[in-house]
Amino acid sequence: MVLSLLAGVVCAPHAGSELGFEYLSAPPGLHSVDEWERRFLAHWELEHTTSFLPASTSRDSWQFYDLSYGIDGNTAMYRATGKVQYLDRALLYVNNVVNSARDSWSLSGGQFKDVYRGWASQHPETWGQEVPLYESYCWRYVTRLLRVIRETPALYNTPRYRAQYHRLLEFSEIDIFEKWLQRGASIHIYRENTHMASHWAAIAMNLSLLTTDATRKARYLEVLNNINRSLPNHSSSLREQLGASPVNEAAFFWNDSWGTHSRPGQDVSHGNAVVAFIIEAYEAGVEWTEDDVRALTVTLDSVIWPADEQYAQYVDGSGRGDGWFNDGFMKLGRYDTHLQRRLENHSVGNNTQFYGNAALNVRLLSEKSAR
Repeated sequence: MVLSLLAGVVCAPHAGSELGFEYLSAPPGLHSVDEWERRFLAHWELEHTTSFLPASTSRDSWQFYDLSYGIDGNTAMYRATGKVQYLDRALLYVNNVVNSARDSWSLSGGQFKDVYRGWASQHPETWGQEVPLYESYCWRYVTRLLRVIRETPALYNTPRYRAQYHRLLEFSEIDIFEKWLQRGASIHIYRENTHMASHWAAIAMNLSLLTTDATRKARYLEVLNNINRSLPNHSSSLREQLGASPVNEAAFFWNDSWGTHSRPGQDVSHGNAVVAFIIEAYEAGVEWTEDDVRALTVTLDSVIWPADEQYAQYVDGSGRGDGWFNDGFMKLGRYDTHLQRRLENHSVGNNTQFYGNAALNVRLLSEKSAR
């Protein structure tokens, strides 16, 4: 198993990158970054024109849910290759979304009517409402994109990227985080289950690494630590929820309902969000450790996915799942060459988010083996 702390890493690009990143060979037996990029590009324009671009200009917060995958996939491919065409594509989506925001008081069906900016959902069940879930699901990847810019001098020192960064950071701090905190943290941020709260943990962590305002930073860290360690409105936390699996003590088990530890536990589909957050926190050196990432790797490799085309629905290994790991679990491949090799033959969810993160996994494994 290959594990390493990758705090603040923005990966060195490979041959052909616009920032001159060094080319690194993939570990033996794995597809190269170039191969994953080739597959990514086979889907890139079609997904852009039919899905992500229309969603980014829709003014419909429900569509930001799926848009988040386009932001994540392009950000990952930039980190894997250093090619700014992918960074620019992710920024296009985010800028479109921010440009489409409207004052809350002007949204005809909105329930808040305050001074913050946002969007109304057009989903039939939430039509006209401002929905924190849809915004937070997307903004965990928006704030991760901002970290990439801030942590890459060649980007941040370029005026056009620095200007976008500061504009999008201001919007994220005020019209995403502050907005929902002021509207009621217990309802909108300290959510009723693990996966929805993990979105806000990711946002708070990323903003704490970006903000230059000491008061805001303290607020972000308070929210992050509360979700990790001691929720003010629930009798548990992410750290308390995760424990040894009843079917494999080397794996993790958790229930998505706070204070509950019964089987079958968290469903794998929504569990992706929890895993995605823990990976980002581990790489940033915040709370979660190498042992935690190792336990999650065993959870996927042995409990959830014990054999090819055999997928569990829940994290205890029960039920029949669909094998969709794109949004979290597959990112564990960056720590384990055996798992990454399995992912090369995985046929579920083969889209730009999958290919972008597969490329990033290989990039990070390559960096580890080159040290």
